[in-house]
Amino acid sequence: MFYAPVSVSTLNNDKSGFSATARRMGVYSATATSILLVLYAIALGVGFLSLSSPEETIGDPVFSILEILIVLMMPAMVCLMVAVHSWAPTQAKVFSLTALVFMSLVAVVTCCLHFLILTLSRTPEFVSIPGLQAQLSFQWPSVAYALDVLAWDFFFALSMLFAAPVFSGGKLSLWIRTLMTISGVLAFAGLAGVVAGDMRLRNIGIMGYVGAFLPAVVLLGVLFYTADTDSKTADNASD
Repeated sequence: MFYAPVSVSTLNNDKSGFSATARRMGVYSATATSILLVLYAIALGVGFLSLSSPEETIGDPVFSILEILIVLMMPAMVCLMVAVHSWAPTQAKVFSLTALVFMSLVAVVTCCLHFLILTLSRTPEFVSIPGLQAQLSFQWPSVAYALDVLAWDFFFALSMLFAAPVFSGGKLSLWIRTLMTISGVLAFAGLAGVVAGDMRLRNIGIMGYVGAFLPAVVLLGVLFYTADTDSKTADNASD
């Protein structure tokens, strides 16, 4: 749906000014995102194992740990997409820029939501407001849950699907493209939880923005680490 008719040779040979600074940003942000995603996946697994029934929500201290990891993760993910945009060939930059915009929307919505929950949900003044605390809980339906779904099952999915066409040519790029596409599709599938009114279906989306996104980020780090800042031929050389 988002793929442009650009030849593989054009994508591989187009020098788009991928600088050494952009390369370092890509490597560092991919490393930071990977580490935080692994920590998030571990904490999420511990949280799920602590539940006595699927209807329960994850409680503290695991819940607060997850909130902090999400807030810390977002700047790294935005920087990663900035590096992707810098790496993208000229004719694919329309996709990478769109992906960056959608990832920025994920960051804004997510950071505002989770920072609000981390700070205000524990203050007596906030807790005393009738019904307001319930709207910031992750029990459907609530305002917090709806915003979280918007960020991760819609904006994140669009970011992945627009970023995927940027990568073409070598095996490493094709793996990144495939994983990003899978990540976006699975994230979109998480919207089934809203449609069906059953948030257990949203776990499909988690497989997209954790399960498929993590290996994509690791491979992005490898791509940027081996990239030639003059011609971007390192991807083909690594095949």
